Amino acid sequence: MTCEHANALPGEVAPDAEDHCPDCRAAGEQHWVHLRQCLTCGHVACCDSSPRKHATAHHEATGHPVMRSYEPGERWRWCYVDSRIV
Repeated sequence: MTCEHANALPGEVAPDAEDHCPDCRAAGEQHWVHLRQCLTCGHVACCDSSPRKHATAHHEATGHPVMRSYEPGERWRWCYVDSRIV
């Protein structure tokens, strides 16, 4: 099941990090729970279970609507606008 926001995404976007949250590292933080990747620009950020919640902060700052889990073996995507898995 998809939504209009997922359908409007660009093609493949390269992640800007491989195994860390760049926003946490920039703030001197080394602890996050899970990583997410923005499917509009490729930004990798920490999830809402992490102290800084950088993935949601990225959505709020940019309006980019859909992210995906950046955890190995996980393929789900989340639309912030529609508040649902797509």
